[in-house]
Amino acid sequence: MRGKTWDIFCRVVDNFGDIGFCWRLARQLAAEHDIKVSLWVDDLASMSRLCPGLDIAKAEQTQQGVLVRHWTTPFPLAKVADVVIEAFACELPETYLTAMAARQEQPAWINLEYLSAENWVRDNHGLASPQPRLPLTKYFFFPGFTPNTGGLVREKTLIQQRTAWQTDPERAWQHFGLPSAEPEEITVSLFCYDNPALPDLMRGWAAGKSRIRCLIPAGLALTQTANCFGQRVPCAGTSFRQGHLSVHALPFLSQENYDRLLWSCDMNFVRGEDSFVRAQWAARPFAWQIYSQENAAHRIKLEAFLELYCTRLEEPAKTVCWQFWLTWNSFGQPGADQSWPNYWRYREILATHAVNWTKHLSKDEDLAFQLVQFSKNLL
Repeated sequence: MRGKTWDIFCRVVDNFGDIGFCWRLARQLAAEHDIKVSLWVDDLASMSRLCPGLDIAKAEQTQQGVLVRHWTTPFPLAKVADVVIEAFACELPETYLTAMAARQEQPAWINLEYLSAENWVRDNHGLASPQPRLPLTKYFFFPGFTPNTGGLVREKTLIQQRTAWQTDPERAWQHFGLPSAEPEEITVSLFCYDNPALPDLMRGWAAGKSRIRCLIPAGLALTQTANCFGQRVPCAGTSFRQGHLSVHALPFLSQENYDRLLWSCDMNFVRGEDSFVRAQWAARPFAWQIYSQENAAHRIKLEAFLELYCTRLEEPAKTVCWQFWLTWNSFGQPGADQSWPNYWRYREILATHAVNWTKHLSKDEDLAFQLVQFSKNLL
């Protein structure tokens, strides 16, 4: 794809999930495929949390090999790229669509959809959809966990970097300014939406028999956790203890440092899409809080992934994994304080399974590679 230009359009809906995914993808396309990538973003302030060098006052700027451009209304006049990525059905600006239709050679127009493990994804991956008003065709591209989907974002050296990091746990804690874990202490990371199951889990950890230290980057999860115990929200670098639970506040982390946090912990709680995928590459046990939808539509998506993820997980670990994940997403009984001990009793099996799951996913080509191949066939 050398010499070809790409435009990726992203509207920030879930604070960091949408832009987190697009930012990783854009950087990988530029770094590994020598592509000239422009990333159009409507909310530079949210993106600046993931890219601290970003100047939110600038309409366009280059960051890590990617031209970041502010998507405003009215939309600025811009040259149409050879490949146009409409991330998560964000709907392209009308003026840009008109310019696409006027282009002598039709660009490759791809709607990059949300990640799902549902069966229908395989049937719809790659399908064409003619634009009803203009002589344009949009193609649907679905990330996924199986060979007949678009794969997952995975940088070329990601597994190698993770493996090297995990061989030296002491370096990890020094990196984050934390003491080493005490013997038999469980270290977990927590990143979630406002979660009704969280207070029960926290109180269960505090009253439980195992020592747990919970590492929480600044955000909703830290605020909710502090409120559980009537504590002030701790500043980054500070902590508080409640029974057998110690809570350590971390600053908001760059994507690179968040990856390292996931690699370092015994267990990771993640949310949305971007952190969900990165937890899988961490090869550690994890629990996913899926983005909530009306009429509990998200439960279907949650269970579709569990069906895949737990296929190779033996009983009874398989059942307790289901139970804990459902409870964490407010679908199950008993409460998280009771389902956690049942879940963590199988930590060795869960840890082995996490490693094997990562190896299984690694057999397929990554999303950026497949996206490049797909677009080549359209041009």
